Amino acid sequence: MEDASRFALRDRRPGDSLSVIPPPAALPWEHIPREPHLLDYLIILRKHQWLILTFLLTVVTVVTIATFKMKPVYEASARVEVDKEGQTNLQFPDENSYDAYVDMDNYLETQTKILESETLALQTIRSMDLAKYPEFGGTSTAAALGQNGSRRRPAILGAFLGNLSVRRVPNSRLIEVSFAAQDPQLAALVVNSHLENYKELDFKSKYDATTQASTWLSSELEELRIKVEKSEDARLAYERENQIWQIDGKQDITTQKLDDLSRAVTDAQTQLAAKEALYRMAVSGDIDSLPAVYSSPAVQDLTKRAADLNDQYAEALSQFGPNYPKVQRLDSERKQVQDDLDTARRNAVSSIEEDYNTARSHVEILQGALDQQKVEANEQAEKLVQYHLLEHDADTNKQLYDGLLQKLKEAGITAGLQSSNIRIVDPALVPSTPSRPQKTRNILLAFLVGLVGGVGLAIFREYLDNTVKSPDDIEALTGLPSLAVVPSMPNLNGHHSLSKLKGDPAGQIAGSPRVELLSYVQPKSQISEAFRALRTSLLLSQAEHPPQVILVTSALPREGKTTAAVNLAVTLAQLGDRTLLVDSDLRKPGIRRALNLTTGKETGLSSYLAGVCSLEDVTIPHPTISNLAALTTGPVPPSPADLLSSHRMREGVAELRRRFKFVVIDSPPIMAATDAVILSALTDGVLLVVRSASTPKEAFTRARDLLAAVKCRLLGVVLNAVDSSAPDYYYSYRYYPYAYGYGYGEDVGKKGGPAGADDAI
Repeated sequence: MEDASRFALRDRRPGDSLSVIPPPAALPWEHIPREPHLLDYLIILRKHQWLILTFLLTVVTVVTIATFKMKPVYEASARVEVDKEGQTNLQFPDENSYDAYVDMDNYLETQTKILESETLALQTIRSMDLAKYPEFGGTSTAAALGQNGSRRRPAILGAFLGNLSVRRVPNSRLIEVSFAAQDPQLAALVVNSHLENYKELDFKSKYDATTQASTWLSSELEELRIKVEKSEDARLAYERENQIWQIDGKQDITTQKLDDLSRAVTDAQTQLAAKEALYRMAVSGDIDSLPAVYSSPAVQDLTKRAADLNDQYAEALSQFGPNYPKVQRLDSERKQVQDDLDTARRNAVSSIEEDYNTARSHVEILQGALDQQKVEANEQAEKLVQYHLLEHDADTNKQLYDGLLQKLKEAGITAGLQSSNIRIVDPALVPSTPSRPQKTRNILLAFLVGLVGGVGLAIFREYLDNTVKSPDDIEALTGLPSLAVVPSMPNLNGHHSLSKLKGDPAGQIAGSPRVELLSYVQPKSQISEAFRALRTSLLLSQAEHPPQVILVTSALPREGKTTAAVNLAVTLAQLGDRTLLVDSDLRKPGIRRALNLTTGKETGLSSYLAGVCSLEDVTIPHPTISNLAALTTGPVPPSPADLLSSHRMREGVAELRRRFKFVVIDSPPIMAATDAVILSALTDGVLLVVRSASTPKEAFTRARDLLAAVKCRLLGVVLNAVDSSAPDYYYSYRYYPYAYGYGYGEDVGKKGGPAGADDAI
């Protein structure tokens, strides 16, 4: 805690003024959560072992007594096979066909619920007259079920269903039915009777459904027959009236004729297109390219002769001239052949034009006939719409009539049959051993529940325990060091005398010494070692300037701060240095009582602060402990806080620094009064005392925050009254029982000096 605010004693000559080391910024304390360890839970179980054991024994004892007091109950079981419904049942296909054909899983689940139904249970109760049995009241069935018109649920029905158990056997079509009763024969009889009633109920429901269907079919069939006759007569009359003659079921004469004309028009249009192309070629002058021209033998012959004559004429003309007779004769023949060729070409063009005009006329005639047939077909189609409606109505009535007629015949056959899809596979037998109570299982379950419940109670109790119990809690909550762990002493506290301890010479020296003087009376005890460890921690916390003025306080009353202050002052005095113990608790003083200063001056700190006397006048040396003096409170003032915050208190602390090597101040609890916070600013450090398993964590952290707010120096924490045998302490600090393994009965040293007076730090 070198960064905390403090007053420090420097090397100075007498008369020098007190110098103050300026406080640095306060260190922030952050709660660093620690991951829970398995050992933490083991510690909790070890700590609350008696709670766990008590809860476990209580649960096991109660369950064992209740189990052995229960009457034995026998359970008989039977298995029944439920198959799919047979085809003899009437099936009416409709829009909700899924409801008619449910899958097997849903069907088995439905049959299971029927076996558990109240209607079937009441039928079994009436058929067996179960009300006469003692288990079900021992009265008549009529009285047990109430009046016929009563709507109240009878008590016997609840008792019956409570003992009845129905479950499906996995991966099968089997259903297991069980019934529990105190009489084994009654249990088997009830199961078998219940299954017989179930089969009878299933058959009756199917028979009634078949009978009702037959009656309804008979009444509906006659009406449907009349509808069939009327619809067929209407269809035939309409067919004759409109002359609807059909070739087959899909086509009539008009439609057939329309199809033939459509194909003829298509073929004629194709031929017309080809002849039109030839005609256009002829008109355009490209006559030689026409097939009728270049494929004609006459044209080919004339073309050949014209070519030969042209060759002869050209030869003769070049040889004899144009006036030569032969040339003139060849010219005349050449012109005659050319005229014949032109005539042949014109004849071919005329033939093509004639064929084109003929094809065009044929197409026009066929197209007119097609248009007329389309009109007739449209009129016929309109008539066919009504015709098909009449035909469909007649066919539908005929099919429905045939179906109902077949169902009526099936209903007549089904009504005479007594088939069932339910078969009893294993009838119930009389059980030889009771099914419950299962004593071994109940006791084992009680042991398990008791163990788990006890562990849960232990963890819950530990969760509710919000007190500081170990040094780990101190470091986790505040980050402050635990300077000392003071163990508790059995049958010994601040309100009992130590004079009964063996070899107590202080009982004769100081009258009736108390636990606060245990460091002097028993210097080798665990408590003495703890306070010597505290002294060492304080003196070595800052080797050059150890704290001189130490304030001892606590968060709440009765945490042992006065005991810690007295024992700390005793151990400091045992070093041979002058030590003063100041009682600044002006509200509830305790130093005079702790040091057994029953006689002496009645003045004290309040007298000095009031200006009545000086510090030397109110300082009392201890009669038996050398180097130790005390400054008691004196008369209790009306306003202690005002006196402690006065300038005279600061002057008194400065004077005590010059006169004593160590000054230990015992102050009131922080949460009870503000005195400790006021005094913390005048000291070199504050020692916070916490009582193990008593101080709440909230109060401890609040006290820490109040001291940190005034920037005082927090030296550390003293964990007081620690039960060294407690699991949460022992598992983490096993070395304390060994280190403090000295006897409590060690006396003070001979010649009036304490045994530990010469101990080094």
